[in-house]
Amino acid sequence: MAGVLLLALAVGAPAQTAARRDDNLRPGDYIVAVVNSELVTAGEVQQRMTRAQQEAARSGARLPPVDVLRKQIVDALIDERVQITNARDMGVKIDDAEVDRAIANIAAQNQVPVSQVRERLRAEGIDYARFRDNIRDQIAVERSRERDVTARIQITDREVDALVDQQRAAAGASTEYDIAQVLVTVPEGASDAVVAERRERAEAALRRVQNGEPFAQVAREVSEDANRANGGVIGMRPAERLPDLFVEAVRPLDPGAVSPTLVRSGAGFHVIKLVDRRDAGALTITQTRARHILLRPSAQVSQQAALRRLAELKSEIAASKITFEQAARENSEDASAAQGGDLGWASPGMFVPEFEQAINPLAVGAMSDPFVSRFGAHLVQVMDRRNAKLEAKQLREQARGVLREQKYEAAYAEWARDLRARAYIEMREPPY
Repeated sequence: MAGVLLLALAVGAPAQTAARRDDNLRPGDYIVAVVNSELVTAGEVQQRMTRAQQEAARSGARLPPVDVLRKQIVDALIDERVQITNARDMGVKIDDAEVDRAIANIAAQNQVPVSQVRERLRAEGIDYARFRDNIRDQIAVERSRERDVTARIQITDREVDALVDQQRAAAGASTEYDIAQVLVTVPEGASDAVVAERRERAEAALRRVQNGEPFAQVAREVSEDANRANGGVIGMRPAERLPDLFVEAVRPLDPGAVSPTLVRSGAGFHVIKLVDRRDAGALTITQTRARHILLRPSAQVSQQAALRRLAELKSEIAASKITFEQAARENSEDASAAQGGDLGWASPGMFVPEFEQAINPLAVGAMSDPFVSRFGAHLVQVMDRRNAKLEAKQLREQARGVLREQKYEAAYAEWARDLRARAYIEMREPPY
């Protein structure tokens, strides 16, 4: 039994350099791929396949055909090697306390006492120092991934403005815009020649305004809408009561400025001016203070094993055998562990969707069931809730956080592709 448990601990341990590992291949084993200076061996591919099949049997999940599953596992192992070498090259440092905590979690999830891990690894012929290095590499990959992917995400002021407007509109506190326009209508079903003539008339009006003629004068002479007598002024209106095209055109403008391009709508061509803007006041939102325990699935610990361990911790906390804070300090695998898992006050949209879906229904003091996000497996407790007023700057910061989460998955996929494209990868056939 001990051998099986330690095999579970060691499954998928990253290979060392090819020169150091060629002589360690087991009889019947062979190199599947060389990735930078790392090896992917047939033995670990088979271990991953066996483990996937065992997990599927326990959970009732359906796996793809064996050849497809094998290719998926080989690809995953190649990606792991690429990301490990990237983290090393970037000089990511992981201290011993983090490694110790991760090993304690691995032992607990495999029901192996921490005091016996070293002995059992030795019995299996696994070097303990190398085992620790593998764990350190995996934590470093997580750290470098978050840093590098976040750095790739670009968020424009226009996107932030749009999201803030949506949030304010939903709360009945919209930004208001006072807009003026010069409208040159285009008849329905107009020919291309008529559309071109109408566009030129609108562009001529725009040039006149850009050359310094008063907007109101040009509107009175050219515009074909009901507000021409007022110099084209529509009046102050909430953003949701204006056409989206108009709001998009004036959002980046300062009061008094004219959009540099025409706006085309179903009515025709518009020259748009922002006369004035009235920003909404503070927005009241509900903030949540939560704490969590995070376990990261890895080659050593499956997702199901991490969820089972969190379920055990939840039972122990509910039975007052341990406090949530203590359990987080001893088990959680992120930076909040030192604070007992406390994540501080958070506004809606600051957490990934899976996390928010888990905490939103919870009463203060309640714990979630274990669940999975892109960061790993979580157990969460809501500590408190409060209503808070967010001023414009805070709303924009929150909106940036929401947009960052929305763009993360695409940025991660692009990052992983780029790393793999830059890596040295040599696929090798098995010996016959």
